[in-house]
Amino acid sequence: MPRAAREKSSTGIYHVMLRGVNRRALFEDDEDNEKFLQIVSDCKKVSEFEFYGYCLMGNHVHMLIKVGKEEIEQVMKRIGSRYAYWFNWKYKRSGHVFQDRFKSEPVKDDGYFIIVLRYIHQNPIKAGICATLDGYKWSSYNEYIKKSGIIDAEFAMTIIGEDTYEEYMKSEADDVCLELEKKNNRKTDKEVASEIEKRLKIKAIMIQNEPRERKKQLLKKALTIEGVSTRQLARVTGVSVNIIWNL
Repeated sequence: MPRAAREKSSTGIYHVMLRGVNRRALFEDDEDNEKFLQIVSDCKKVSEFEFYGYCLMGNHVHMLIKVGKEEIEQVMKRIGSRYAYWFNWKYKRSGHVFQDRFKSEPVKDDGYFIIVLRYIHQNPIKAGICATLDGYKWSSYNEYIKKSGIIDAEFAMTIIGEDTYEEYMKSEADDVCLELEKKNNRKTDKEVASEIEKRLKIKAIMIQNEPRERKKQLLKKALTIEGVSTRQLARVTGVSVNIIWNL
């Protein structure tokens, strides 16, 4: 069956998502995150796109881009191929790094633009990775505050206003923008506990009794299970949610 044509944006602005092949991690360490952002910065100069926001989330990436002299397909091919080449070289592997083609949705007006930007910045909190927006290192949230980094901040600040930026980004919202999976795919506590035992060869509730470093290793591996949140992991392991957030 042929693929559906990608919907074009009348404003040139797209919310884009890249995902690791077979849901595998795209970023194993800080160097990987830094390299991806460096590649985006380099590609900006070539493709002449504007970059409004991002969040690097382990096995997937959200970006907010306004195309310039190249269409979104060429922009993402340029970014994806450069990162895949580097990733395979670093980890001495071969084959695909990203799953299929990237997903995208057009951002047709200013109102939806700021909703998408807030959604991107709130991803780590909704995934249970951190407790505060400024506590997550790999999103563009702090770049707007510090007025530094690779994003083009003026457009968003003109719409939101510098005085209200933080308040708006932190406001509670149930926005659904280019979701990875349907909400009903989230695992139950019982399913998560079973998956931990299957993968890690230890009962979930027994992780809390392991030595500190061993416990950290197990929890980090458990966080890679698709659909698990920090709070859910805390429930099934008995480990404090704050300890898991700090991972």
